[in-house]
Amino acid sequence: MTLAPGADLPDHPDFLWRNPEPCTSYDVVIIGGGGHGLATAHYLAQNHGITNVAVLEKGWLAGGNMARNTTVIRSNYLWDESSAIYEHSLKLWEGLEDDLGYPILFSQRGVLNLAHSLQDVRDSVRRVEANRLNGIDAEWVGPEGVKELCPIVNISDNIRYPVLGATYQPRAGIAKHDYVAWGFARRADAAGVDIIQGCEVVGFETDGNRVTGVRTNLGTIGAGKIALCAAGHTSVLTDMLGIAVPVQSHPLQALVSELLEPVHPTVVMSNAVHVYVSQAHKGELVMGAGIDSYNGFGQRGAFHIIERQMAAAVELFPIFARAHLLRSWGGIVDVCPDASPIVGRTPYDNVYLNCGWGTGGFKATPGVGWCLAHTLAYDEPHPYVAPFSLDRFVTGALVDEHGAAAVAH
Repeated sequence: MTLAPGADLPDHPDFLWRNPEPCTSYDVVIIGGGGHGLATAHYLAQNHGITNVAVLEKGWLAGGNMARNTTVIRSNYLWDESSAIYEHSLKLWEGLEDDLGYPILFSQRGVLNLAHSLQDVRDSVRRVEANRLNGIDAEWVGPEGVKELCPIVNISDNIRYPVLGATYQPRAGIAKHDYVAWGFARRADAAGVDIIQGCEVVGFETDGNRVTGVRTNLGTIGAGKIALCAAGHTSVLTDMLGIAVPVQSHPLQALVSELLEPVHPTVVMSNAVHVYVSQAHKGELVMGAGIDSYNGFGQRGAFHIIERQMAAAVELFPIFARAHLLRSWGGIVDVCPDASPIVGRTPYDNVYLNCGWGTGGFKATPGVGWCLAHTLAYDEPHPYVAPFSLDRFVTGALVDEHGAAAVAH
């Protein structure tokens, strides 16, 4: 592996960054060197002893969506199927620093999901009760409770989006996204996994109902099993294989402010106005918007989305009105019709999908890595991801999280 130029990497004397020559063949080839692909490689090695694995990355390690995400981690989703996988992931987050032996800066500062209308309140209280039935920490707090948890929120009723209360998950929080990727990469590399950067997939070789090789700009790589984990670009890969996948790719924008003293103690999200605000460990305010409505693969977005996001953020947090923008960026997210992911089998015997996470991909990182590794090892979907199979769009067994679980992020 090679380290991305300018990356802010903590000192570790035992790092081994190399870019190996691809072997002729691997037991498992994972396409996508972001959080999900690296986590899958780590758990294949750790949980199942499978180390003849290659992770192929078109660019550089974790240089795609992993470096452009929300950093928000939570499990307070509505439906049983969603809450199960995200709660499994949150439990893994809680022990991940020890597991990886690496500082991922996981901070359980809690997440507030604001309600701005009576319907928001009804939906939010419903979600809290559903969370409790599934053993997930969740509570409803009124406007004064919101103010107590986050004193800088404007709870005046004389604003466009009055705060009528919020759901609160105390165990939720944030982590430093690039450190998470490097932690997984370090452990996978130490186990013998090959992480090959600058390796673009240009096609596949097939034999009947199996894919026997992955054609890349570095040559053809044989594969026993293949996992597609290229966030935002899954449809490019499935098109090469002739697999119809109901995902659309959209830009997703975010930004950070200049460095500020600690003023924001938690994470505040508003699904109604599609904005979230947290404060990073160094002091930047991290703000994100909803997805741009148009389809595209460009890592940028429309200005009016950011403009609306900032107007809503300043209304909710007047104290930020004079903060300066440091930088903004865009990622690319795969979105399914029911706002839930696709994980599991494809029409090919040895090809597995992991896509469609929308804005939920980062928080699912260790959980889906664990479950996809199990699925690859046993040729059977892990129970936590079984409901998210591709055939649910034929059977109609959808997991419709659209708006149900405050899925702004």
